[in-house]
Amino acid sequence: MAKTIYVLNGPNLNLLGIREPATYGSATLADAEALARAAADKAGLAVEFRQSNHEGVLIDWIHEARAGKAAGLVINPGGYTHTSIALLDAILASDMPTVEVHVSNIHARESFRGHSYVSKGAKAVICGFGIQGYALAVTGLAALIEAPRKA
Repeated sequence: MAKTIYVLNGPNLNLLGIREPATYGSATLADAEALARAAADKAGLAVEFRQSNHEGVLIDWIHEARAGKAAGLVINPGGYTHTSIALLDAILASDMPTVEVHVSNIHARESFRGHSYVSKGAKAVICGFGIQGYALAVTGLAALIEAPRKA
């Protein structure tokens, strides 16, 4: 049975392809999911891909991933990146390798977007590659999962 990873998406990511295409592009969240699944398949991983506009739901899914012994987490926290200590706490409590991903380059935008609470709990951060960042995040997470077994 394949190890499972969770790919979680925060607020407004359901609007990819519609919302601010100059910043986020025209690809949809379904397109991002397809890239994540293809990368996971290549690495021999199963994927739980989800999106919510509600912070508590995201936290519950991180707890679920932990309880279900998921191998790792990719998260695009959306606007919660800059505001949610609760998401950080859930990630830290999960004790899972976590990769934070953003479609846009958050450091090239408004100054408040350059600060991420979530990054403190992440092993890596990928931003600015559009939805291709999801494939990069899954590939990187697969390497993080595999590394301890090879050591």
